[in-house]
Amino acid sequence: MGGSVSCCFSPGESPKLHRRHVDLDECPITTTEDVSEDTGTYLQHISDRELPDELAQEANPSDHPRASTLFLNKSQTDVREKRKSNYMNHTSPGLLNKKYSSCSTIFIDDSTVSQPNLKSTIRCVALAIYYHIKNRDSNRSLDIFDEKKHPLSREKVPDDYSVVDPEHKLIYRFIRTLFSSAQLTAECAIVTLVYLERLLTYAEIDICPSNWKRIVLGAILLASKVWDDQAVWNVDYCQILKDITVEDMNEMERHFLELLQFNINVPASVYAKYYFDLRSLADDNNLSFPLEPLSNKRAQKLEAISRLCEDKYKDLSKSAMRRSMSAENMVGIKNSHAVLS
Repeated sequence: MGGSVSCCFSPGESPKLHRRHVDLDECPITTTEDVSEDTGTYLQHISDRELPDELAQEANPSDHPRASTLFLNKSQTDVREKRKSNYMNHTSPGLLNKKYSSCSTIFIDDSTVSQPNLKSTIRCVALAIYYHIKNRDSNRSLDIFDEKKHPLSREKVPDDYSVVDPEHKLIYRFIRTLFSSAQLTAECAIVTLVYLERLLTYAEIDICPSNWKRIVLGAILLASKVWDDQAVWNVDYCQILKDITVEDMNEMERHFLELLQFNINVPASVYAKYYFDLRSLADDNNLSFPLEPLSNKRAQKLEAISRLCEDKYKDLSKSAMRRSMSAENMVGIKNSHAVLS
């Protein structure tokens, strides 16, 4: 049934090999009263062989909305150490440049779950990748993502390319260059992070100094094709990264999809979880989203966006009800509000 636990096993070789004639006297009939879990003939129920939901959610945070994201867990170690150091040394965490609302002025940022701020989102995604590399468990990798075997430029790869961890600024510049050149959206950056963590979970590899560029490039390439209506072609990325070939891009994309088991679905709940976890990461590392006072123009803009989304979701709910309506549900039907992203 696809689970990792099987009820049929052979302590030796395959049962199809070395078959011998067995008399019926050697195989006594066993009743249900004689069967116990201690004996090897106990047959598990299918519910006992399936993995519990808690284990599946813990193993696949990019598929389940209730599972904690990997990058937020890896960042908590540094956050706790930083807070402990500030407490022990009696040092201030820094200037409090965060703006607070008052009775006369309301400060809000222009980033929402449906329309995130591009610059702030890219900076947070780069920081999440930085923590992935810094706090990695090991250096498990695949040849297709190795920058030494598949270089992105003609420049010589340093000898210590697999040892020195990249800085947050270097990761941010790499992602920003791809997004600005390909004109990608902020939503694509969040989906990129979802695919990246899904790859690490499914393929059981680590993102490290030797493969981070190609893994990020593959995630961006796939996210842009899935999310954006007008996707960027592989040949367009060859114009951004001058020395990479189309054949290399195609091969990396094919391997990426196979490692993801062609699971490119990103539920709205998972997308929202990653968005709010990125905001939590920004707050923990003093990367606050830009706050601006709420003016009449911005208020009217937010109201227009809310009204547009509300009308859109009403149309979606009506179309869904028409598809699922039956004669038994014709009386007393009420529209239920749904929050989608």
